[in-house]
Amino acid sequence: MKPGFVRIIAGKWRGRKLKVLDRDHLRPTPDRVRETLFNWLAPKIGGARCLDLFAGSGALGFEALSRGAAYVEMVDHSADVIHLLQEELAQFKADNASVYRANIPKQLQTTTQPFDIVFLDPPYQANLLQPCCDYLEEHGYLAAFSYIYLEAWELIKDNDLPSNWRVLKSQTAGQVNYHLAIREK
Repeated sequence: MKPGFVRIIAGKWRGRKLKVLDRDHLRPTPDRVRETLFNWLAPKIGGARCLDLFAGSGALGFEALSRGAAYVEMVDHSADVIHLLQEELAQFKADNASVYRANIPKQLQTTTQPFDIVFLDPPYQANLLQPCCDYLEEHGYLAAFSYIYLEAWELIKDNDLPSNWRVLKSQTAGQVNYHLAIREK
């Protein structure tokens, strides 16, 4: 299976390409969606601790690192994806990131320091968005004020999220609805 590519939009790795495995379940976040998302996060990304769940191509995690995130943890359930992400991290010499394999959310590694930004883009048909939101909230993965990127087929409203989360911004690109939520303690 021949891999495709996705490019990093901005920051220190601007224009560099990431390999994308040819798998049905992998659908990298499109360039224009990532550009909008990182424009929304621009004042918050520098120095942030980020968690990229269902990392896939790693486009969101690498984009965050490129734009100055202090640390990114990437998690996926596919061994092939994890292997490729490890290779990419080595090629980029990204020593402020880690990657591991887990069934999300139940096998997430415990964190000693909560995350400022979480990228949450599960396979749409798996119905994991709500369980992941609840798990992150209930198990201490989020900083008191944190931002959560949510991608789904449907529009997400505040009452779809934990009670101390609210949707700040939402947009649609084709059949993708993407949102930026804030968690306030």
